[in-house]
Amino acid sequence: MNIRRITENKKAYIDLLLLADEQEDMIDIYLERGDMFILDDDGVKAECVVTKEADGIYELKNIAVLPNCQRKGYGKKLIAFLFTYYPECKTMFVGTGDCYSSLSFYNACGFAESHRVKNFFTDHYDHPIFEDGVQLVDMVYLKRAF
Repeated sequence: MNIRRITENKKAYIDLLLLADEQEDMIDIYLERGDMFILDDDGVKAECVVTKEADGIYELKNIAVLPNCQRKGYGKKLIAFLFTYYPECKTMFVGTGDCYSSLSFYNACGFAESHRVKNFFTDHYDHPIFEDGVQLVDMVYLKRAF
């Protein structure tokens, strides 16, 4: 297994990015200013994009694992890698929908709820977003502090 930073042609991974954020123009907002990492285990299995928001403060903007590779530890390995890659990180934020599976994943990775942005998904996306059969409305921000 190999995790590496992608610095060029990030759009080559758009299909994987769209699994976690299904509207391309929303991905475009953070893709070029963020650091992209891929996890390769006999092929790309997972990816993420992280942005620096301030000194010591980062945000995990996108993390996706191929559907047939989920629940095999790839997402957790990618998140653990980020904390070694950014030793100056004091706080890592991640925004997600109010969905049990996503929230329990981030809780298992050491994140705790920070705050919510009301109507984020209904205000910023051009179509309803569903996860686990539930329409997403509010963005739930979680943080992991060190």
